[in-house]
Amino acid sequence: MQLTKLGHACVRLQKDGARLVIDPGIWSGANVLTGADAVLVTHEHADHVDAEAVRGALASDPGLQLWTNASVARQFGQFGGQVHVVAHGDSFTAAGFDVHVYGRDHARIVPEIPVITNTGFAVDGQVFHPGDSFTVPEEHVATVLVPVSAPWLKFGEVADYIAAAGGRRGFAIHDAILSEFGLGLVSNLLNVVSPPDAPVTRLEPGTTVEL
Repeated sequence: MQLTKLGHACVRLQKDGARLVIDPGIWSGANVLTGADAVLVTHEHADHVDAEAVRGALASDPGLQLWTNASVARQFGQFGGQVHVVAHGDSFTAAGFDVHVYGRDHARIVPEIPVITNTGFAVDGQVFHPGDSFTVPEEHVATVLVPVSAPWLKFGEVADYIAAAGGRRGFAIHDAILSEFGLGLVSNLLNVVSPPDAPVTRLEPGTTVEL
């Protein structure tokens, strides 16, 4: 399987000619849905789902399928059988990828902002995308995608999550709000807190790695 880090919290997974895109938000970059066979969306915030772009992709490709929680799915009701509602504990197959669903809630930002549904996805037992949460999947997943900057987190929690998730490796996501200096700082901190035999690193957008 190949993993490509796109902008912010978006990644593309590819195997056997199939492409699965997770969280194509407004900061993900241009044309991230081109060639996609399936899309997973963790929650409704625009940095994780560019609703206009997803509607356009679904309309132009009747074979494209979307899996997400009920809150997000309501935005795409006109696409009928192309859209699938999932929740914690569910499992399904998307474009040949086996996906397990973990997590229920978005991390709390401030008390004044209601907590929304957040859905994490473990793909082929190899990659876990937690969305905006520090959900630890109920199965061992080799590669954990680690949010590193957001209004809802502090870096001590990132360090705790890396330890709790226990992957063999990790890659930073949720980094679009960082400046050049902040990206450098986070990369250095990840090097400090991740185990030498299970490194967590940051990939530049557009970088592809073999898993």
